[in-house]
Amino acid sequence: MTHAGQHHTINYIEFATTDVPRAKQFYTSVFGWNFVDYGPDYASFAAAQAGVNGGFYKAGSIPQQEKTAPLIVLYSRDLAATETAIVAAGGRIVVPTFAFPGGRRFHFSDGAGNILAVWSE
Repeated sequence: MTHAGQHHTINYIEFATTDVPRAKQFYTSVFGWNFVDYGPDYASFAAAQAGVNGGFYKAGSIPQQEKTAPLIVLYSRDLAATETAIVAAGGRIVVPTFAFPGGRRFHFSDGAGNILAVWSE
């Protein structure tokens, strides 16, 4: 599945949790969300149920990410070009590009107090 039409749009949101199984149970019980597990420290949910694709990660498992701040994830059809543009605009890469199931991503600071991520297939 390609996301090329979503270039530079908000595509995903991640929430920190101290207890991934508890978060899954809560959101399943209250809102009827289903989850896909990616190891013990990560579970994703789908836009079909939640309105936006996203996931819960175990707090502290993503370097330099605030423990309680949601992580907004943008999509890019050209990860390297987006990274270059971020740095050229005065942003700073805080987590270098890494692979995950489904693609690659990096995290950046916008210089105005926000940390976001960008991913691509």
